[in-house]
Amino acid sequence: MNEAIVYLNGELTPLSEARVPVLDRGFIFGDGIYEVIPMYGRKAFRGKQHLARLFRSLAGIGIPNPHDEAGWMDLIDQVVQANGLQDQMIYLQVTRGVAKRAHAFPKEVVPTVLIMTNPMALPSAAMLEKGVACVTMEDRRWLNCQIKSTSLLGNVLAAQFAAENEVTEAIQFRDGFLSEASASNVWVVKDGKISAPPKDNLILEGIRYGLMEELCAEQGIALESRRITREEVLAADELMISSASKEVLPVVTLDGQPVGSGRPGPVFARVYAAYQAAKARL
Repeated sequence: MNEAIVYLNGELTPLSEARVPVLDRGFIFGDGIYEVIPMYGRKAFRGKQHLARLFRSLAGIGIPNPHDEAGWMDLIDQVVQANGLQDQMIYLQVTRGVAKRAHAFPKEVVPTVLIMTNPMALPSAAMLEKGVACVTMEDRRWLNCQIKSTSLLGNVLAAQFAAENEVTEAIQFRDGFLSEASASNVWVVKDGKISAPPKDNLILEGIRYGLMEELCAEQGIALESRRITREEVLAADELMISSASKEVLPVVTLDGQPVGSGRPGPVFARVYAAYQAAKARL
């Protein structure tokens, strides 16, 4: 495979040649925003929604948006076309820019813009057929999780906890209530109904959140947004996790104990089929 081509501050360049200054605030402080957009057949899946979240996150930390929606889509298309992949995961990152190291926002600084791509790596057939395992942990992250910040140390530690336990994800709880996994939203199924944590500052509202609402409406599946206790999660008939790269996956064991029957359930099957149909409509 040829070396990936990335966009960095106005230029397309091989990944190995892309450079940012040491004083970039993204490197020094994690002072930046990112977004990940799945591309199926080189077409963005829910691209408008991903860019809307990027714009919200930029506004949330006061970084000027370097482009409008059309400008972003043009740059994304340049990167997609420069890389010979049909299915890709596009990564966008905007940092506040390069400035002398000081915590407060610098004045008259130009944002750093990076766009790169990776091959799409979807869940395996075995993961879909047999389900995945997860563990639980306390959510110790900051209180602005709705901002898709590059400051991801809390998520990194949660993902490492999952890796050390040889499972797919760490499902987090804050003060006894479900928040989200290290890089996924979590869905709780009981008596054929789906519940999810509310869209507030304690979770990153995944783009699949809105998609799940639409798919459930299509399928006639009740979906409720509310605070969910740890006890409810442990007593679920089914659990699911969702993200751009995972799409939607069934969780069949949690902390070593079976979830429901210990196999992917009927609600997952319906949601997964509806998800694939939505992709086919691109």
